[in-house]
Amino acid sequence: MSLAEGARPERRLRRTEFTALMAMLFATIAFSTDAMLPAMPTIVAELTPDAPNRAQLIITFFMLGMGIGTLLTGPLSDAYGRKPTVLACAGLYIGGALLAWVAPSLELLLAARVIQGLGAAGPRIVGLAIVRDQYAGREMAKLVSFIFLVFSLFPAVAPLIGEGVITLFGWRSIFLLFVLFIGVSSLWLMVRQPETLPREARVPFRLGPLWANVRLVVSNWTVRFTIAVQIFIFAQLLTIISTTQPVFDEVFGKGDSFALWFAVIALCASTSSFLNARFVMTVGMRGMVIRALVCVSLISLSALVITQFTPHASTAHFITYVIWVITIFYQMGLTMGNLNALALEPMGRLAGTATSVIGAISTALAVVVGTPIGQFFDGTTTPIILGCFISGAIALALMLWMGRPEEQA
Repeated sequence: MSLAEGARPERRLRRTEFTALMAMLFATIAFSTDAMLPAMPTIVAELTPDAPNRAQLIITFFMLGMGIGTLLTGPLSDAYGRKPTVLACAGLYIGGALLAWVAPSLELLLAARVIQGLGAAGPRIVGLAIVRDQYAGREMAKLVSFIFLVFSLFPAVAPLIGEGVITLFGWRSIFLLFVLFIGVSSLWLMVRQPETLPREARVPFRLGPLWANVRLVVSNWTVRFTIAVQIFIFAQLLTIISTTQPVFDEVFGKGDSFALWFAVIALCASTSSFLNARFVMTVGMRGMVIRALVCVSLISLSALVITQFTPHASTAHFITYVIWVITIFYQMGLTMGNLNALALEPMGRLAGTATSVIGAISTALAVVVGTPIGQFFDGTTTPIILGCFISGAIALALMLWMGRPEEQA
């Protein structure tokens, strides 16, 4: 019996403190990617001057590690407890950050970022399990909404924080900031948050049953298609995150104001969850995803045409690019939650395993799809917009092919 269904810890944090703590744990991933963006020009100059596009890999390699870690952290927390798993992952994250701090080459830096990503999976996945242990039903849904509302502010402020630290102490100091960030959240969790999974409720970690459950999850038609759709949607986001700083700097000459522009973009896109909540009950989850993909595909196609017929680096070109980036970010709030909900509906008791499997596969393969698109960056926006348009079109085609649940039955 889960804690959400019956047994609960004797002591709970006040809801405000609990929400803030969970939001900080969730924000580890966003902070670890977005705060790195202002450092990319310096990393290029110091570690890879002959191949500047390789600097984008500091983002995608981190996400690759996170995708792999996502598959294991949920089952490990079921076996060994929530707090020990988060703290162990935090130790791994800190080790990766310190290795990146001293890395003399890009290759070692990328290896360190994979380790960081492996560790970052813990706070995000196990944090959600902690919420699920203590709350259920509408109470849980309401709390998660508040957590994500706080979490959504991090992409707006992370580049500004990163830029300030880098300006004062150099680009390598950003990794010490990561150590401080996860150190504070881990200490907060260790001191204030009670363990939410008692020993008698834990499930032994065995690879055999885990692999059997993974196969059972991916055998489901809906799960397979929602994973495929998420791969191409998430690939668009990864492409934008890894290339937006070089585009602002090299194409538009706005590298100095990049952090402010990124904050504006993130704040504009943060309202997507409200729009989804407003219409999902009437349109349906599948309907929201299809409508979002159609709109973004049309906007991507329009942006591609407009940028071909406007002067390079002109104001019209810049405004078109910014609007297009906002729509890609906005799409995430209208699609990813609905896709996960669609996939979990038929999973029943395997919902926890399904969450880890879906997150791991979609993230890892999105890196495989998105990384080559970013590497085609040639000093113009054309390959980026074109690559994202193709990814979005494939996601839309897959969504239409998937059909409705009753059609699959």
